[in-house]
Amino acid sequence: MNNPQGMKRGRAAGGRNRVHAPRRRRALISIIVAVLFCGLVGTTAMAVLHLQRNITTAPLGSRFPAEDPVPDGERNILLLGSDARDESSTAYGSDHGSRRSDAMVLVHFAAENERIDAVQLPRDTLMQLPACEDHGHGAYPGGYGMINSALNYGPACSVTAVEELSGVRIDNFIELDFEAFITVVDALDGLPVCLPEALKDPKAKLDLPAGQQTVNGKDALALARTRHAVGDGSDIARMDHQQMVMSAIVQHVTSREVLTRPDRLYSFLDAATSAMTVDPGLESLSSLVSLARQLADVPTSQISFLTMPWSPAPQNPNRVVPSAEAQTVFASLRADRPLSGEEKKAKKKQKSKPVRSAPVRITNGAGLSGLAAEYSAEVSALGHTVSGIDTARQLQASTVLLVDGSDAALVTAKTLASDLHLDLTPQVGAASGVQLVLGQDIDQLDQETAAPQRTPEAKEGPTPRSADAGLCSG
Repeated sequence: MNNPQGMKRGRAAGGRNRVHAPRRRRALISIIVAVLFCGLVGTTAMAVLHLQRNITTAPLGSRFPAEDPVPDGERNILLLGSDARDESSTAYGSDHGSRRSDAMVLVHFAAENERIDAVQLPRDTLMQLPACEDHGHGAYPGGYGMINSALNYGPACSVTAVEELSGVRIDNFIELDFEAFITVVDALDGLPVCLPEALKDPKAKLDLPAGQQTVNGKDALALARTRHAVGDGSDIARMDHQQMVMSAIVQHVTSREVLTRPDRLYSFLDAATSAMTVDPGLESLSSLVSLARQLADVPTSQISFLTMPWSPAPQNPNRVVPSAEAQTVFASLRADRPLSGEEKKAKKKQKSKPVRSAPVRITNGAGLSGLAAEYSAEVSALGHTVSGIDTARQLQASTVLLVDGSDAALVTAKTLASDLHLDLTPQVGAASGVQLVLGQDIDQLDQETAAPQRTPEAKEGPTPRSADAGLCSG
């Protein structure tokens, strides 16, 4: 695969760390593992044997000694979305035999299964890649390059590269490739999505209208791959969209029409296990079931997702390098600390304010950089669940509070307005739960809270979010 342009030129120095909305990174694990656990109960011994034979294994390649003790319950898993191709396939490019990780997520299970922290690693991250032994894809002597290229020498090389980048020991990996992704979605009879606007990207073979629709596997893959139809056309923007597509899959997989239909469920499990390459520690169905149980025991509110904090690479503004904040994030994973800060403070917030019953999405329509992230942190501290943040396509003169019409959303919206000291009346609109659209009048409305002065140069810090958002942003 030819290396795509990672980001547009002209990206602001000290680039914004983009937080990715909810449910998403649970996606790959849930797709491959959680539903597998649910489905094993109803399958025959022959079917289970078939599913077992589907699974492909590859060496782990961790640089940490195998005998090193692992803290009780702690576990780090690397999720790889692969663009692997062979000479018989030209649907997604002309490379022959190349393998690069189109998505990389470092997932940390905390001790005693208290929470899950997932950090997505930009594929265009430049680093000094470590040498890799030959595990069937050739040996690599090491060198300076993009982290996604490590997969060309096998998943073990990706594992060692991520360990080098983060200092975090990786215990397992799960890889899913492009064309298998198509098969998985088609096994579900398509993927229901809601697009807030039409998306068109000839390079990704994407041409979809706005609104609710069910897309097939090829279109779902195009949604996950597109860069030019979303945001600023950068790889960072695509990462946000990839996660949204994954969240839509999780919603569909765990819905009524999949788990309750043995025919559809088995087709999905057959496609999913055929799509997987895992390390020997996950090669048995029983080990995947164990992972599913571990995942199921973690409350959704304790699952957070974060993009690795980054800065434009000095030698190439179209690539990124880890920022100083990234080292803080990785240190938190190594020390088993919540990404959001001190555990005691997090627990104190949870006790002081109950979580509201409807999620809140915050949209920046005021044209002030960092505004949505600022309000997101405040709203979260008040005990509400923030499902995500985004930026309006056009400036909004007035701040509005939209609800989906449900009683839960109405109650949450009224409480939110009161908590923020905003004189707003909830309006029924195209929202999922509650949506706070910040307009250009927000400073006047927000004077009572003595909000700090905001400037276009303000930058967002790494603020993880709990899992709860889909493709349609309202």
